[in-house]
Amino acid sequence: MNTSPDRGVTGTPVSPPPGCPAHGLIPELRRLDGPEAEADPMALYESLRKEHGTVAPVMFHGDVRAWLVLGHRENLEVMRNPFRYSRDSRMWRDQVPQDHPLAPITQWQPLCNFADGDDHRRLRGAVTDSIARFNHRGIRGHVNRYANQLIDRFAASGRADLVADFAVPLPMLVMVRLVGLPEEYGPRLVDATRDMLKGTETAVASNAFITDTLQRLVERKRADPGHDFASWLLEHKAALSDEEVREHLRLVLIAAFETTANLIANTLSMNLTDQAFQADIAGGQMTLPDALEQVLWDKPSFELMVGRWATGDTRLGGQDIKAGDMLVLGLAAGNVDPEIRPDLSDPVYGNRSHLAFGGGDHECPGQEVGRAIAEVGIDALLHRLQDVKLAIRPGDLAWRKSSLLSSYLVALPVEFSPHRPRQSEPVRAGDLPESEPRTVPVSGKSSTPERGAPERVTPQSPALAPVGPRPSWRRRLVQRLRGE
Repeated sequence: MNTSPDRGVTGTPVSPPPGCPAHGLIPELRRLDGPEAEADPMALYESLRKEHGTVAPVMFHGDVRAWLVLGHRENLEVMRNPFRYSRDSRMWRDQVPQDHPLAPITQWQPLCNFADGDDHRRLRGAVTDSIARFNHRGIRGHVNRYANQLIDRFAASGRADLVADFAVPLPMLVMVRLVGLPEEYGPRLVDATRDMLKGTETAVASNAFITDTLQRLVERKRADPGHDFASWLLEHKAALSDEEVREHLRLVLIAAFETTANLIANTLSMNLTDQAFQADIAGGQMTLPDALEQVLWDKPSFELMVGRWATGDTRLGGQDIKAGDMLVLGLAAGNVDPEIRPDLSDPVYGNRSHLAFGGGDHECPGQEVGRAIAEVGIDALLHRLQDVKLAIRPGDLAWRKSSLLSSYLVALPVEFSPHRPRQSEPVRAGDLPESEPRTVPVSGKSSTPERGAPERVTPQSPALAPVGPRPSWRRRLVQRLRGE
């Protein structure tokens, strides 16, 4: 693979984005896949903002060039103008080969995420109509059931890693059930999804595993439909092909898992480390749904979103964009744009104008499902672990790049008073799709911690405590702040 400064990954000469200061000085372009981005992506975005303004030239793997959109207004302009900035990656003049790490998230596929106009309306209509068929009480019942089953795995130990033991498995367990897959696929899909999103050397193989799993699901549901997302897509009036159904299942499954796992982990970590955050909840200024929105502003699940492709020559944020250029949406950078948030310490209660779920025609259609998983899961956890506290110093918490698009909390070790596992509360049949979920096959032990993850502090083991009556979210926070 030729990655010389004047050639792209395919070995053919390419030019830097017009107006880019790197004409003849390619190495000066900042990279979104290098050590700088791994160490502190937000610092990189702010440095780029100071150097270039609201739109900056950047590089990806193999010297693939793009524009990073940093301004809140500029991000919305790109999101809301599909005629000028298309989601159809076939317009990209610097196409990457199939073995390139960007291929799984940039190569065109027959799904709404890569379509505009009538094609987009047809495909997205099938997705939104099928999501609308979910009984939201049923989803919350699923979440509560799975959350309590996960908590039962570590309740008696008095300690847990709330990332590996809770935030990561919960969304996939719920989504696997909702799309119609057998539950045993959950853990394997977690591993494959994170590997694919990270863009590792095995990303292509992981993507193939996900695709094969969903293809077999489509074939099974075509022959024997049920009350699940896959079956509803197949029977929709848009008459999606099997390939279109498979790719939309892939899109929804992956997006829901990554965004929701990060949202749960980030909210729990902020609740355990940020006294002002705790105090706002305890004082009644912020509800749990408000807390989730604050986290979506300050720590969106996806920092970046690839991508949009310019349909013609245009100008954005003072930069000259040429037809076929790729634009990367800087969701995290846009959320802290000083033009809209001059003081980041000011709370944003009830404000949903963040970029965490995108915007325009391609705004995330399943965001309410993600919010429900996070809200019900966190509420169940704090009910069961009423005296939970961080088992390490807050400064020892570490985030790493889980993909080209997002960072994740490596571990969240906590300790609490041990109590006996309990039988998860049954979910009423009327709240669920037709079939009852089976027992969740979750391992009793967490996976091996990653190198560099903070070590857990082993607490003393007091006697097992029963689960008491369920106080309100606000009351639990007040009790914790008072040391009760």
